[in-house]
Amino acid sequence: MAGTRKTPASIDEYIAGFSPEVQSILERIRSTIRKAAPAAEETISYQIPAFALNGVLVYFAAFKKHIGFYPPVRGDPALEKAVSRYAGEKGNLQFPLAEPIPYALIGRIVKFRVKQNLARATAGKRKTRR
Repeated sequence: MAGTRKTPASIDEYIAGFSPEVQSILERIRSTIRKAAPAAEETISYQIPAFALNGVLVYFAAFKKHIGFYPPVRGDPALEKAVSRYAGEKGNLQFPLAEPIPYALIGRIVKFRVKQNLARATAGKRKTRR
């Protein structure tokens, strides 16, 4: 079955491919990200939903037993501690579908990623001006 899945053209199309229960969770994650980063653009990258603002902010994806959330959180010790219970093998987050999804935590992660991307973009502009 691997490799036979068609790449969705939009986040709407991606979400439509899941059960109503999972669709509801994915839509709420999408809304949470949109609220935390209103200027971010929706896209599909690596066949999954992503939001970009000065580079990719976050990706998310539904799996059989969890929602995957990427990339790993690095650079804020308090936030790293808050997400540690959800960290998978490579640091990417896994929110079990059998538990309440931590939407407020997702919002915090996105706001932090916005700050990281903005700092990286600003640092890059400073280097090119010299």
